[in-house]
Amino acid sequence: EPPMHARIPEGFRVLNLPHNPYIEANGPLYGRFDGDAFVMGFRCEKRHCNPMMVCHGGMISTLADMLLLLGTNIHAKLGQFLVTVSLDIDFIGPVKPGDWLEGRAEVLRAGRSVIFTEGRMTVGGATVARVNAILKPSGKPLTGFAPGHYFL
Repeated sequence: EPPMHARIPEGFRVLNLPHNPYIEANGPLYGRFDGDAFVMGFRCEKRHCNPMMVCHGGMISTLADMLLLLGTNIHAKLGQFLVTVSLDIDFIGPVKPGDWLEGRAEVLRAGRSVIFTEGRMTVGGATVARVNAILKPSGKPLTGFAPGHYFL
């Protein structure tokens, strides 16, 4: 049986992210487009789990944050580093080792100083987390955060 990271659903590619030691230690993260919608994916491994052998809430929080940051950057075509001002998560169901977690984000309102965004994270079509955030754009376009750069 191939290692978990080798069993990636069709169409997903490892995301080309700016240097991020935390994500590099915990990833990789994958992405694809479903029409115009950005979908982020992640394979849960034992190293991501708590003592009950389900994905640690802190790991799901990290994934939620990345989903909303990347999804917002792509859909709002910002190409900027975004700062998370607020992140809210409702944990609805477990994510187990071997599970493929997918997330989709929607920008609710993008202003110059703050952006409101929300998302859902699913395993096998079942919602496991509902997330929303308030993000603050840095104001500086940066190559590494350009929407197309994630898929180089």
